[in-house]
Amino acid sequence: MKKDKRIFGKILMTLLIIFFYLPIVYMIVFSFNEGKSLTSFTGFSLRWYEHMLKSRDMMSALYTTFSVALLATLISTVAGTIAAIGLSKSKKIVRDIMEQVDNLPIMNPEIVTAIGFMLLFITFKVEKGYVTMLLAHIAFCIPYVILSVMPKVRSLDPNLADAALDLGATPLQALTKVIVPQIAPGILSGALIAFTMSVDDFIISYFVTGGGVKNLSIMVYTMSKRVNPSINAVSTLVVVIITIALLVINIIPSVLAKRQQSEKKRRPLWVPALCTACVLSGVIAFVILGTNKDSQQYPFYGQELYLYLPGEYINEEVVESFEEVTGATVIMENFDSNEQMYIKVANGESFDILIPSDYMIERLISEGYLQELDHSQLTCMDVLDPAVLHQGYDYDNTYSVPYFWGTVGIVYDKTKVSVEDLETQGYAVFLNQKYKGDIYLYDSERDAFMMALKNLGYSMNTESEEELKAAYEWLVTCVQTMEPEIVTDEIIDNMAQARKALGLVYSGDATYIVSENENVGFYLPEEGTNRWYDSMVIPQNAENVPLAYAFMNYISTYQHAYDNSAYVGYTSPNLQAKEDMYASGGDYEGIEAYIPRMGNSNDEIFHFNLDTKKIIGNLWSKVKIAASNAE
Repeated sequence: MKKDKRIFGKILMTLLIIFFYLPIVYMIVFSFNEGKSLTSFTGFSLRWYEHMLKSRDMMSALYTTFSVALLATLISTVAGTIAAIGLSKSKKIVRDIMEQVDNLPIMNPEIVTAIGFMLLFITFKVEKGYVTMLLAHIAFCIPYVILSVMPKVRSLDPNLADAALDLGATPLQALTKVIVPQIAPGILSGALIAFTMSVDDFIISYFVTGGGVKNLSIMVYTMSKRVNPSINAVSTLVVVIITIALLVINIIPSVLAKRQQSEKKRRPLWVPALCTACVLSGVIAFVILGTNKDSQQYPFYGQELYLYLPGEYINEEVVESFEEVTGATVIMENFDSNEQMYIKVANGESFDILIPSDYMIERLISEGYLQELDHSQLTCMDVLDPAVLHQGYDYDNTYSVPYFWGTVGIVYDKTKVSVEDLETQGYAVFLNQKYKGDIYLYDSERDAFMMALKNLGYSMNTESEEELKAAYEWLVTCVQTMEPEIVTDEIIDNMAQARKALGLVYSGDATYIVSENENVGFYLPEEGTNRWYDSMVIPQNAENVPLAYAFMNYISTYQHAYDNSAYVGYTSPNLQAKEDMYASGGDYEGIEAYIPRMGNSNDEIFHFNLDTKKIIGNLWSKVKIAASNAE
């Protein structure tokens, strides 16, 4: 019986280990994938490690993550240890109150803590960035240190410090040579927890950072919104660093203990510290001297451009070449949605260039958050495709310069879905029982309602509550009868592998999907679609407008527009770059999804209406609830 229990225990432990470590092994394997897919291994390659090492954003995020973690660990460990020792000598009522105060941040949901920190920094007009992230990490790490150290402090003999003082020790010596060694295990445990919490944190970091400062969790989040296997490489690097740290923590103490027993004379502690300081000083000096430039050669030497755009929406090599030409530094910050971008702009955060979508530009204009462009400073307008100019959201391009544009349509597996079904049914193909359980719905309230409204013969800009209700019922019918999977950008990789029959995607994503799988096609229903435009705009509170104009002109020129479009996959506003990309020899040769449809009277551009947006947002939430209930 006991033998059976032991066998069962071993099997259970093995299964648990597999459960915990299989995803990590999977990630490490795919970090060496030759292809761009996150799920289909096509061959061994180090290309994503090379991309990671060349990416300034990734290396900067790596530095931010571990520098903040180490500093937060050091400061919070010292502060938490002192606090725990001080509380042990306090009156019981004070100790009880402070323990409850200490427990509150631990029990409090992280999102509440994050919003609290954000409001605090906004209220006191503290510029968000590295320092605010560090302060927040220190604040939420201290309670964990106190919680780890307090039990060890309580277990001490209360007369220990007095005995040390009676034997001639100073108060500092009593603390460092008597008390601290006794509670060292608790201090180490608190430090490890603090380090882990800091490296792992995403929510609080996301709300308290700014100025382009990102840690790895934020970087991975923005990268996961688009297909980029470098996410596996950088995650593998973190696993390696943590593994080495754990090995050092566990092996070094035993090695030192053995060495102390065999050696009577130890090397002075200042020797390795001095060597380390020299090495670090040399590295810093090399970086500073290596990056020093003659300011006379660069028109914007030493200046900074703050760019706010969606994640994975620009070719870093183009940014680096702009920095080399101008001598400026581009600080990029990413947003998940136009609405998130709006909140930061409305709260007064300063950026030099924003890249929002058409309907949000319309809102920003109406509320006075954008400044009119000086077209005498823009040399790029003549090379842009006439199809991207003079659109309804900014008819005379008074405020905006086009960045990318495209449509929304149906990507489908040619081996499962017939063109005849698409042509005769349009968006109603998402209600065809033939494809039940084999479809993706995109988790975007605007695009989902666009699909339903267009299929019902309504404008996607309708303000009629009756028509919106009809679209809502259309979508509820879809989720209740078709068993769709509601996804975001993971649809890109999934449809590239043709895991389902069809899904709704943006044309730029369809371009990549079709280029990866010749058996996948892209179809735009005659009922109409959303023809969207993302453009560069300059906020009213921009601090470096001349550099903003220089960036707009630079990225709109042929070669840079071509490289940017090839990297991201969306249609370039530069007419020649767009045509060459589609032509023979181009990166997206013959892929129709790359060229947005023009001339269909049913195609529309979204316009901003706050009341309608609220209605659609509420109805879409109900649609997803109906989808959950149907599972």
